[in-house]
Amino acid sequence: MKKIEAIFRPERLLAVKNALQEGGFVSLTLTEVKGRGIQGGIVERYRGNEYTVDLIPKVKIEMVVLDEKVEEAIDIILENAKTGKPGDGKIFIIPIDDAVRIRTGIKGNEAIN
Repeated sequence: MKKIEAIFRPERLLAVKNALQEGGFVSLTLTEVKGRGIQGGIVERYRGNEYTVDLIPKVKIEMVVLDEKVEEAIDIILENAKTGKPGDGKIFIIPIDDAVRIRTGIKGNEAIN
């Protein structure tokens, strides 16, 4: 099992979520986050004054998938989150040792299906 954490632009959330669901990936956790990367932030103007916003709003989805489904999930996220501009985000893949479904106590791969 692997945990996929994808951080990307909020305006791409609906497309990513719908595509993942169509691909059979229905379980995920969503968090609204702020961050910055190489772009460092953006400069905005308000009433004639310039200011730098260095923590940009993003969304983070987290999902645990079977090893054989990782590449498929990543491809779906890439296809639907990418705009081709700086600030598109990152995907992290983290190994998971085990999972337990709280309601039933089922462990392992069955717990995430």
